[in-house]
Amino acid sequence: MSHPEEPVGPVSAAARRTRRSWLLPTLTGYRREWLLPDVVGGLSAGAVVVPQAMAYATIANLPVQVGLYTAIVPLAVYALLGGSRTMSVTTTSTIATLTATTLVSAGVAAGSDDALGSLMTLTLLVGIVLLIARLLRLGSLVENISGATVLGLKIGVGATVAVGQLPKLLGETGDYSGHGFLRSLAAVGQALDTANPATVALSVASIAVLVVLARFAPRVPGPVIVVVAGILLVAVAGLEARGVALIEPVPSGLPIPGLPDLDGLAALTPGALAISVMSFLESATVSRTLRTPAEPPVDADRELFATGAGNVAGAFFTAMPAAGGFSQSAVNQNAGAKTQLSTLVTVMLAVLVAVFLGPVVSLLPQATLAAMVFVAVVGLINLPELVRWAGISPIDFWIALLVAAIGLTAGLLPAVVAGVVVTLGLVLRELNRAAVTAGEHQGDVLAVHLGNGLYTANTRSNTTAVEELVAAEPGVARVVLDLHRLAAITITVLDGLAELDRALAGTGVELHLAALPPRAAVVAQRVAWYQKLEADGRVHATVDEALATLGSASGPAARPRPSINP
Repeated sequence: MSHPEEPVGPVSAAARRTRRSWLLPTLTGYRREWLLPDVVGGLSAGAVVVPQAMAYATIANLPVQVGLYTAIVPLAVYALLGGSRTMSVTTTSTIATLTATTLVSAGVAAGSDDALGSLMTLTLLVGIVLLIARLLRLGSLVENISGATVLGLKIGVGATVAVGQLPKLLGETGDYSGHGFLRSLAAVGQALDTANPATVALSVASIAVLVVLARFAPRVPGPVIVVVAGILLVAVAGLEARGVALIEPVPSGLPIPGLPDLDGLAALTPGALAISVMSFLESATVSRTLRTPAEPPVDADRELFATGAGNVAGAFFTAMPAAGGFSQSAVNQNAGAKTQLSTLVTVMLAVLVAVFLGPVVSLLPQATLAAMVFVAVVGLINLPELVRWAGISPIDFWIALLVAAIGLTAGLLPAVVAGVVVTLGLVLRELNRAAVTAGEHQGDVLAVHLGNGLYTANTRSNTTAVEELVAAEPGVARVVLDLHRLAAITITVLDGLAELDRALAGTGVELHLAALPPRAAVVAQRVAWYQKLEADGRVHATVDEALATLGSASGPAARPRPSINP
């Protein structure tokens, strides 16, 4: 095998790897000894992915085969394009719940003829939004959404879905998760009067097996155990005759390509935006969590592209919106998987189930899938973490609590919107906070450093802080303002600096600018005020040059002053 530094023909191996890195990037430099761990990891992840995907489809009252299709197309596309070595991209409990909420909000009736067409439209919209975000390089911006928002939303999702599964665990056939927490709670009260004893027994046993295996034998695939047990009990013990409801018959075969139903495009768009945000956040979080020190840093824009492409492709094969799922990804990594070849093994397993095991899967009790969903989502209700945050950062605690409360009362889509708005508000507040520090004070010359860049909303607060800092320093006649953080500059910022110049001049202080980056300087040189500063010799390449030119050799060296950062 050639090494990166060895040229191969006219083009080096490194250059060839760069060209092909967009496709199967995790297989670059593949080693033969990785094959067995990848196969084992793919099979282990498949034992979780396949039954879990079918279960999550029921959250949105969709046929279980939709979950199977989601474990095929988006998963395969991400394996081809994604940068995480072990992340598995199918649907998750959060995404499935938001999908259910969106379809209900758009007036799509569960089980209706247009439900699958609307689902395809929703998945396509999610993919398009993610691809547009990639085109605009918004990956790092989306990642600014706070952990408090995500925690609050997951608590809301966990409580809503857990309560929504209770009617199925008692013997009812409907899923009320998409109707919200309060409606689901009312459905539980109604189901108590008609609870089926055989269904309740199966539900309790399934939950117990999942919890015990997860606690004491985490390498044993609990979902596979309860699925196989449920199917065997139906086939051997005749549970259906005892009133245990089964899932709808599952057709054998691969998904057939189709076209989205665009009639409900406008109604589905708000939900698609919320799902897109959560899809990327979950995928980015999982990929960063699973990344080992030896792996390259996670490229947010690559993840946006890979996840978006997976959703666009999946839309035409009746897949649900997809995102990186932690449980199956962790199983994949813990089993020793090295690359996304393991994901392709999982895809092949899902294909085999879809093609050959439809009649067998059709014997699956609804309560078994409900038990799997219930156990998965209860883990999202992380109240100990919420309590811990209360003692560390009260503002994060209240944000998480607010988002959770909105999710449980007004619904999950308003909770996502509220969380994003609150997060952006906090980001803007931090950006608008003045961060001005006094530097060297040589003679009558004072250097002032800006801790942040300047833009439209924070110019006034920073220029005011500069005035206050200069006023507090005795004997200052000239101020050198360090502008090295201004990678770009706007008319508003230039006007603010010109106003600062006039204000300082009114107190007998002369303003000098230093270290303005070239890109910003090109814009500034189009303004008459800045041209005059250059003509007067009040623009300098660096702060040190300005101090050397203006400072008095006999002047006392200044000590660093506290920053003004209210």
